[in-house]
Amino acid sequence: MPPAWSPARGMATRLKGKVNDWLPTMKKKLSEGRKMWLSVMAIFLAYAVVFILFEDYDRKHLMPFDEVSDWHLLLFSLVVMAGLGFLLFRYAKRMDERISREQAEKENRMRRELTQNIAHELKTPVASILGYTDTILDSPQMTDEVKNQFIVRTNAQARRLTTLLQDISTLNRMDYAKSMITMERVDVSVLFADIMQETAIALKDRQMALHNYLPQGIIIQGNYSLIYSIFRNLVDNAINYAGQGTTVEVAAEQQPDAWRFTFKDNGIGIPAKHLPRIFERFYRIDKGRSREMGGTGLGLAIVKNAVLLHGGNITVSTPDSGGLAFEFTINK
Repeated sequence: MPPAWSPARGMATRLKGKVNDWLPTMKKKLSEGRKMWLSVMAIFLAYAVVFILFEDYDRKHLMPFDEVSDWHLLLFSLVVMAGLGFLLFRYAKRMDERISREQAEKENRMRRELTQNIAHELKTPVASILGYTDTILDSPQMTDEVKNQFIVRTNAQARRLTTLLQDISTLNRMDYAKSMITMERVDVSVLFADIMQETAIALKDRQMALHNYLPQGIIIQGNYSLIYSIFRNLVDNAINYAGQGTTVEVAAEQQPDAWRFTFKDNGIGIPAKHLPRIFERFYRIDKGRSREMGGTGLGLAIVKNAVLLHGGNITVSTPDSGGLAFEFTINK
């Protein structure tokens, strides 16, 4: 037969578990204004209790109120606390409303900018596709050779459009459907070896060398598609912008709870003033050259969001040797 105190201990354990589950939820639900109000009221209440109980420095122990003035002081403290609480609550409410308005305005502004950028990026390939197809339809005398050239160009623009839509879909999935992203065991070493094979021809065409210093057996718990996007976008970014004949190096270092990856090249790099913005969506240093290379302007934004989704962080710098150096972590 279990000891008599077991039910009580079990109830206490269940209560503790419910409190532990409830506190994080309450923290998320509490606005900044209410957090401030509760903090100030808690401090004032603690001060009032200490002041009332120990208003005489000679008092060493808790003692009942013997004088009427003590009760008056208690009543006065409660009235002051209620008044202060009411004023602070009104201020906190207004502060929350102002923060909500500012956040809504910021989100609306970012949404408008994103919509404009998407429309602008879609306009170029769509216009090209329409131009090529209209020319084919309006020119029945066109030779098969010329027609084939137009079809090839149309196909290239359609592929660019498809890539752009896929990138937008990936970002939306990370923004609004995080709970639907499945996590599994991913072998990053094998994944990156596959990327090296896929990009071998492009690297050879640009006379670039990709050195893989990743150790074998890098296993992390993550989403395969997004982790693939991290490394593939970094490789593609180097191929497109590092320059002819450059070298790219990829390495990793194991940490207690994560892997730290280093991805760097010795290419032309970018001016330091652009570094804080290169992870922004549709941000381009040289817009004409970026579109010419087929970039969507979303690759590094996907990299950053995917790293953050896996509990890591990413930084970029320009080493003294030139080029760009990305350092990022991914939780195991």
